[in-house]
Amino acid sequence: MDNIIEIKNLTIQYKTDERTVEAVNRLNLTLARGESLGLVGETGAGKTTTALGIMGLIPNPPGIVTEGEIIFEGEDLLKINKHKLRAVRGKKISMIFQDPMTSLNPVATVGDQIAESIRIHEKLSRADATIKAKEMLELVGIPGERYAEYPHQFSGGMKQRVIIAIALSCNPKLLLADEPTTALDVTIQAQVLDLIAKLKKEQNTSMILITHDLGVVAEVCDKVAIMYAGEIVEYGSLTQIYDNTCHPYTKGLFGSIPDLESKADRLNPIPGLMPDPANLPKGCSFEPRCTCSCEKCKSNNPHMVEVEAGHFVKCFNYVKGGNA
Repeated sequence: MDNIIEIKNLTIQYKTDERTVEAVNRLNLTLARGESLGLVGETGAGKTTTALGIMGLIPNPPGIVTEGEIIFEGEDLLKINKHKLRAVRGKKISMIFQDPMTSLNPVATVGDQIAESIRIHEKLSRADATIKAKEMLELVGIPGERYAEYPHQFSGGMKQRVIIAIALSCNPKLLLADEPTTALDVTIQAQVLDLIAKLKKEQNTSMILITHDLGVVAEVCDKVAIMYAGEIVEYGSLTQIYDNTCHPYTKGLFGSIPDLESKADRLNPIPGLMPDPANLPKGCSFEPRCTCSCEKCKSNNPHMVEVEAGHFVKCFNYVKGGNA
């Protein structure tokens, strides 16, 4: 299958005089054209940092990509110059940022903010860009006559639709959606997800969806990558991850979700907290919270093992010979 993006050994750190935060550690990921990948994990797992790394938006200082490659359409995004990267960003790769309240410029009309991206990348006149911006507003369910209104005149759900319109205005080949429904109520969440899925299908856009919500992933994704402490700990198709859950962390995430069919009095949350990324454990990063760890886990970091075709897990339980 033709891959639109391949991430190889990506390592991103935030360095200050006091400490080094290891945000993303030797991350490997591939995504095929037209495919959707759900990137799932707790706050602080490195999901947003990974997306910002792809976009070339890691703030430097203190952030720095210390190792790895991001191959997009045959080119390493980490090696191309800033001018060429700007041409890719927004045109070929777009991002829906996490908080619509802070992603929009409060003193510019929503229409002008959509048209700006179109003028830069599509080389259209101001009048033509305005026409296309109104079409994009209509496409996301907002009347075109609201072009001249300001962000404060829109609800949270409407603002998120504007952000989606900006991200999709130049028909990107890859869409990075960073928790696009977190700030929205349940009914608006469903509408936004339906909208993203519809536009993605119409434009054959590949997507990386960053979320905490495994229910959202089940709704819109083909592949799933479970991220913990800057590493992918389990990766596979939606069916493989949901029906043949392997990694203890993934099992813990599913155990934290209410099940309508069971009559359990309490959920089973994962004990403890995510490790400090400036002081990661020597061995497996999940070992301090794992209910099935052993001595080997404390001193050795397991490598990825393919448990079935296309299904990978980073755990000694699946290394030949088990934990022994």
